[in-house]
Amino acid sequence: MNILHMTSEIHPLIKTGGLADVSRSLPVALQSLGENIRLFVPGYRNLLAALNDTHEVMDSFPYGVLPAKARLLAADLPGSSIPLWILDCPALFDRGGGPYQDDEGQDWPDNPLRFGAFCRAAAWLVQNQHPSILDWSIDLLHCHDWQTALTPALLKFWHCPVPTVLTIHNLAFQGNFSASWINTLGLPAQEFHLESLEFHGQLSFLKAGLVHADAITTVSPRYAREIQTPQMGCGLDGLLRHRSAALSGILNGIDELWCPDNDPHLTHHYNITKKAPKALNKAHLQQRLGLEVSPQAFLVGLVSRLTLQKGIDLVLDSLDDMLADKSVQLVVLGSGDLDMERRLAHWNSRKPDQVHIALGFNEVLSHQIIAGADLFLMPSRFEPCGLAQMYAMTYGTPPLVHHTGGLADTVTPYQPEISPRRQQGTGFVFETAHSYELKSCFKIAKSCFHNPVEWNKVVHNAMKKSFRWDRAAQEYQILYNKLLKLT
Repeated sequence: MNILHMTSEIHPLIKTGGLADVSRSLPVALQSLGENIRLFVPGYRNLLAALNDTHEVMDSFPYGVLPAKARLLAADLPGSSIPLWILDCPALFDRGGGPYQDDEGQDWPDNPLRFGAFCRAAAWLVQNQHPSILDWSIDLLHCHDWQTALTPALLKFWHCPVPTVLTIHNLAFQGNFSASWINTLGLPAQEFHLESLEFHGQLSFLKAGLVHADAITTVSPRYAREIQTPQMGCGLDGLLRHRSAALSGILNGIDELWCPDNDPHLTHHYNITKKAPKALNKAHLQQRLGLEVSPQAFLVGLVSRLTLQKGIDLVLDSLDDMLADKSVQLVVLGSGDLDMERRLAHWNSRKPDQVHIALGFNEVLSHQIIAGADLFLMPSRFEPCGLAQMYAMTYGTPPLVHHTGGLADTVTPYQPEISPRRQQGTGFVFETAHSYELKSCFKIAKSCFHNPVEWNKVVHNAMKKSFRWDRAAQEYQILYNKLLKLT
């Protein structure tokens, strides 16, 4: 199959979150299974600067397809042999800041134009597959998140038979904009109604895709069920229930680069049969961050965006109890809500012997925290899939998580009433997003840590888990084949 994936970010060229990791790893895994994959991305300034070699495929798009001069470039995705198509439209993408926001952290006001143009370009490429131009025919289009979700709608409006898949990475981000963009984006005015593009009086990119895509996937089975409920459906639960036959959840995998046996960011490598060097990574992390170097300390790591979704307020409300035990150490890496950053910094200054807060993002430190911590904290209120908990288990660092979405699908709860010999737990799970439940679960984890036989069993169980991408890729293959047989 010739499959075109379109995405607004991709590792290692442009990244704001897990979407970039999935947008790289899934196509690579599909290619390894024999599929013919290409990727389509916007030509951001930073992305183009990160590529060593590009060549021109098309010097322009036909008049009326895009709102500004644009061309199609191609390159290889770094570290792979997957061809990358790039929409080079300087008026929309040659600017500083990130893919969605300026240097001040404000959304670009023309985001609907930017990603609407990206969708129009993709739809045109799919519909107008001239071998003399592209030298490649597209059997199926796979779209990722709201920035691409207008494309399945455009293909339906243009009566193009190529099947489409839309993956929801986070339903909370929907791409809802003023209805005035309908005309600017060249969308048919008659489609602005409840059963197509309209969502509470606005144009919704994501809803357009949910209505018109041939298949909808989410990044974990539980999240696919959760978003069909009023509590988790972000106002789209009714539509998702209506389209439940087309909706499925396929659990993400993790990149094979995340491996404690050869991770270049670690000072000491280890694996499930040689775990002892993990303790050396703990000591290195403690020393690097100015904490007491002590194997008896219960070192807790947190690497996250600092937001309500990630449950950081639950952590802040629990710190008095957690840090009352002088043997507990906390290391946090992340950025986000300014008030949360301020409150964490206060704890850093209040208990510098127990707490280290690193604001921002540091790839090397993130690996070292996940490898060096004893426990990984990830109490998200909702989590479509989550990758960090899978990294943590792979590195023998049991996670403490809220029972939601992909966290519930990946972490098996430790049950203290079960003997170590029969224990299947890979981490610690609390049921309700309240600080008192987080504190209670933390006490269970700490008690387990001080029982080496039980703790080592949980660590071993966690490291036994496999989160390889080939499993997910095979499930997508089955879905693709099903769609192509229906067309």
